[in-house]
Amino acid sequence: MLPRELAEQREHAFLSPRATFADKSIGRARPEPECDVRTAFQRDRDRIIHCEAFRRLKHKTQVFLSPRGDHYRTRLTHTLEVSQIARTIACALLLNENLTEAIALGHDLGHTPFGHAGERALNEVSAAGFKHYRQSRRVCESIEKAGQGLNLCEETLNGIERHTGGENAKTPEGQIVRLADKIAYINHDIEDAIAAGVMTEEDIPIELREALGHSKSARINTMVCSAISNSAQGEIGLAPQIREPFELLHGFMFDMVYTNPVCKSEETKAIDLVQALYRHFLKHIEQLPTLYRKCAQDEGEERAVCDYIAGMTDRYAVRLFNELFVPKDWKI
Repeated sequence: MLPRELAEQREHAFLSPRATFADKSIGRARPEPECDVRTAFQRDRDRIIHCEAFRRLKHKTQVFLSPRGDHYRTRLTHTLEVSQIARTIACALLLNENLTEAIALGHDLGHTPFGHAGERALNEVSAAGFKHYRQSRRVCESIEKAGQGLNLCEETLNGIERHTGGENAKTPEGQIVRLADKIAYINHDIEDAIAAGVMTEEDIPIELREALGHSKSARINTMVCSAISNSAQGEIGLAPQIREPFELLHGFMFDMVYTNPVCKSEETKAIDLVQALYRHFLKHIEQLPTLYRKCAQDEGEERAVCDYIAGMTDRYAVRLFNELFVPKDWKI
């Protein structure tokens, strides 16, 4: 038997009946021959890791804009932490780790520069609207590989698109990533905020620390264990006694960090920058790279400009803004 066939056989032998099996995938938009070695979901994971949008995540904001410290999270390190948490839960529940990992690694491929500030900026200025989770699917379907897309399985695309807000993913693996995303960002944002001097561990209400844990690792362990024990038979989620303090912790972080004027002091500038770039390229479609000029013809100029800007890293957006709007020194 081929290595792929053995792997598919092992899935049926060892995974839960509710797992998503690679050989039963809905399939890809463009049918293609199977790999001799890797299952369909393993190929999806590999395609995401090797794509350009994945590499650019290392220079995109998570919470703190353009941090100077070496240890603040970026969109890439966030993605890796989501993947680790999601795989742990999937493994314990005997679900498909390969599909879980593929969804986790691809869930933020469509995120804008400057984090959610950039997302809000595009959503406000463009009549086409903008949501990063829809853009993540779009990156996989029609932007990567010079417009050909990665041709991922529908299960992977569905999990990526539904990792936050709105309808839940169709697969339990996609639902795991949705939960792991929340577990990861709440806990690493606390650590980053403490490193930035915005808050201390002791600022977290004592009742929440007692319920969830007195450190990042303790809280993640509490939430992961709760997700495993609570999801063994039914829908993926935290047990009520953990979900309630977790939601309170999210509210605390919203007040303490996510809307804190100290943390968000540069966000207005980032929003203005993104919207200035958007307006400029909407007037000068001819300045877009070839891929996006074609998109403008096929799907509309606003969609093309959103695609171009969403793909930028923080530093590329700043450099481009300076080139377009900041006067250069006169050279004699």
